[in-house]
Amino acid sequence: MIYLGMYSIRQATLPDLETIRQIAEETWWAAYSPILEKEQIRFMLDEIYSVEKISSQLKNNTQTYLLLTEDDKPVAFAAYSPREEDPEIYKLHKLYCLPETQGKGYGKILINEVAQKTIEAGKHTLDLNVNRYNKAKNFYEKMGFQIAYEEDIPIGPYWMNDYVMRKEL
Repeated sequence: MIYLGMYSIRQATLPDLETIRQIAEETWWAAYSPILEKEQIRFMLDEIYSVEKISSQLKNNTQTYLLLTEDDKPVAFAAYSPREEDPEIYKLHKLYCLPETQGKGYGKILINEVAQKTIEAGKHTLDLNVNRYNKAKNFYEKMGFQIAYEEDIPIGPYWMNDYVMRKEL
């Protein structure tokens, strides 16, 4: 069911940095506590969502962040860019909705927005990584993504054990 209240999507800018970090903080614990140790969640949040990393991505436009607001309150975000190793393929790096908004269709809305931006850039393939044990995998499959391959990525002393999922647009 899609929530029919007032929502809007806009490109995030530097003043949105703390909002992005807050949404990530709240969603990561809900999403990953069942599958990762709390030390790994904390490490990854501190690594991926550091002020320095996000501000660099926003300033240098290495990832485009979209912020979805519901009744003027930021509740979800996505980040995407062309893949570094193959700019013909776009990658959805991040997609997180506050736990209390899940089921309202915001994830679907953001994926469709990123897909549209990918097509507008003249590209027709969208990839994403998802932890092999994350229940979000089922959602991505419903959105038309299929497993392309498995990837194990070191992050500090930990590993991200992911599926790379792909959707042709």
